[in-house]
Amino acid sequence: MTFLLHTARLGLMTAAIAFAGHAGAADGAWKPLFNGKDLSGWTTWVSMQPTSDNMKTPTTIRGANNDPKKVFSVVDGMLRVSGEEWGGVSTTGEYANFHLKFDFKWGEKKWFPRLDAPRDSGLLYYAVGPEGAQSGHWMRSHEFQIQEGDCGDYHSLDGVTVDARVGDANQGDWKFFRYEPSQPLRTGLAARILKKGNYEKPSGQWNTMEVIADGKTLIHIVNGHEVFRGENSLQKVDGKTVPLARGKFQIQSEGAETFYRNIVVKQLDGPAAVAKY
Repeated sequence: MTFLLHTARLGLMTAAIAFAGHAGAADGAWKPLFNGKDLSGWTTWVSMQPTSDNMKTPTTIRGANNDPKKVFSVVDGMLRVSGEEWGGVSTTGEYANFHLKFDFKWGEKKWFPRLDAPRDSGLLYYAVGPEGAQSGHWMRSHEFQIQEGDCGDYHSLDGVTVDARVGDANQGDWKFFRYEPSQPLRTGLAARILKKGNYEKPSGQWNTMEVIADGKTLIHIVNGHEVFRGENSLQKVDGKTVPLARGKFQIQSEGAETFYRNIVVKQLDGPAAVAKY
């Protein structure tokens, strides 16, 4: 009986040690960023609509937490971005090594000057500095593009750069790059990089998007498929190039009604954790 009890205790201790070791090596738990009830933990910035089709000159800036038209609101447990006026809703907290996950779907409404353009929004990460640094509307950041047909594209906002394996791509007179893992690495890209593959669902259906970043590596995932990977996140501060590895999340309002839900984030242990994706 004593032998059996000792064996049982030893087994429990071994299991406990194994569990503790596993838990210590695991990434952090998922943490909700949006409570489905109100905008606690977020701040709004409304820059109003652009005055011309070049989309670079906003009218009078409404500014922070001044949103009389309810561009950003909570509807039936979802974060609704009306798109009527441009701007962004940002987390109050900043994040470094992270895995972000969220669902989004398109609404029906569209607004000038994008009435005839694809529906557009975006998730900005490592967002830093003043509001409106990019075109008077958004913060300096990397963008996970959310646009009909282009979800998962990468955009540089306010001059941030990234290294990526890309080929050349063009749309009309616009010169872009396209992510292609087999291509040579190009450095210091402050540009739009088209994603690899199209895994979006039809308009009106929910899509699950993910961003994984540790300052060294940036990964975009659309409905479970990796569509972009970059590295070496940099920005210029006072004329010097320095790492950009921490910042807020910002969701854009850019002329289209969009809904978000299940916005969650978890802390990563660092490059070793990111490398497994």
